[in-house]
Amino acid sequence: MPIEIIKQKCVGCSICVRSCPYGAIEMQDGLAVIDHDACTLCGACVEACKFGAIILRKEHHAEDELDTYQGVWVCAEQKKGKIQSVTFELLGAGRQLADVKGVELSAVLIGNDVEKEVPGLFARGADKVFLVESASLADFLDEPYSRIISRLIREHKPEIVLTGATSIGRSLIPRVAAEIKTGLTADCTGLAIDEERGLLLQTRPAFGGNIMATIICEDYRPQMATVRHKVMKEATPDPDRRGEIIRVEVKPEECVSRTRFLESVEELGYAVNIAEADIIISGGRGMKGPENYALLQELADLLEGAVGASRAAVDAGWIPYSHQVGQTGKTVQPKMYIACGISGAIQHLVGMQSSDTIVAINKDPDAPIFTVATYGLIGDLFEIVPALIKNLKARRK
Repeated sequence: MPIEIIKQKCVGCSICVRSCPYGAIEMQDGLAVIDHDACTLCGACVEACKFGAIILRKEHHAEDELDTYQGVWVCAEQKKGKIQSVTFELLGAGRQLADVKGVELSAVLIGNDVEKEVPGLFARGADKVFLVESASLADFLDEPYSRIISRLIREHKPEIVLTGATSIGRSLIPRVAAEIKTGLTADCTGLAIDEERGLLLQTRPAFGGNIMATIICEDYRPQMATVRHKVMKEATPDPDRRGEIIRVEVKPEECVSRTRFLESVEELGYAVNIAEADIIISGGRGMKGPENYALLQELADLLEGAVGASRAAVDAGWIPYSHQVGQTGKTVQPKMYIACGISGAIQHLVGMQSSDTIVAINKDPDAPIFTVATYGLIGDLFEIVPALIKNLKARRK
């Protein structure tokens, strides 16, 4: 077992019982006993034990084995044979990481009849594309996709693997991480390479978004992360770039799945998806009530944009969750983001701070939103927004 009680050293003090946050230790016949089904190997009991009676054995790759892993990989996400935009964001981030490390950037593309999308991956920075095509892989299924990616990782040993923190990425990559026994950092909003040690620095919100934590994976490879959609810039396409296609043969047993894809039903909802909108006008607690969102909708219609909201407004029931911007909502990257009556809690800033231009409207001159704003308007939004609407209507005439 990876964790063990040394009976000869255990004095029955029960400190470890009180220290375990999962209730996985109990006293039996004066000695501590671990319930291995409940234990998460967090190590809290090891630190608490004053007598060195608990041993936690951590498996890790040997140091010389770590050096055999090289290169940055991006798992290319496709839907109905079309590359999704999150892939281009990952290629932009991956290209920067690969250039710092001085290694190649590769993309893994799985699907059916998707070879036509390969030039687009080269144009966005990929040096190689692992192309996996089969009629049985046309639609995403967890088991076949994870088996194939796990096999490719074992064969080619990339040092870093990135995928989008989308519904597909969140379903796929944890299976891969568990299969190849490595670490995974979810919902990253920043990636960089540590200059001294060459490790991947994976930054993500923690403790409800109140702090930003930077996580490293020292002892395992590859270093894996999912990246939130719209927090990173898409790689600029270069149509003259070329690369190498590596065609991967699919094994029949890899395509076996306990589930079947039946159909895809497009969501029927609002006319504009805020994650894809070029202009977003968002309202927060300062909107005072649901009836005032009509003001923001009028401004959004004039600018051909979409209406967003802070979590406070959504929790108050003023506007549906589909409009929420932030850590627990949607991450957006519009050309212009207008924040009306939003104070700027870090949970909200995480979801919109990558916008090209940020305009903040708030009565409080010390509101945190002004720290990320390109332009700040200090005043009553119920005076400023109607004035903007009036001015835009006059310009249209």
